[in-house]
Amino acid sequence: MRWVHTAIIVLFAAATLIFLVQNREIVAVDFLGFSVRAPFAVVAAGFYLLGTISGGSVYALLRRSMQGAGATGGPPPPRSA
Repeated sequence: MRWVHTAIIVLFAAATLIFLVQNREIVAVDFLGFSVRAPFAVVAAGFYLLGTISGGSVYALLRRSMQGAGATGGPPPPRSA
């Protein structure tokens, strides 16, 4: 299964790289009063990296949450009389 995940990551990274190479025109990005003019490839790469970082953080948070839930073991079993 690890190879499937690695192949998917490589395919998405390759598609992103091709997209970046083909879109080099200058664009303006405005956000909360902050404005930047940069090649579209740089803007797209920045958002790709931000998505990667935030996605990894969410995954780590969920994994830790699930491990914590499993460690408590849930409610105790009912006692027989």
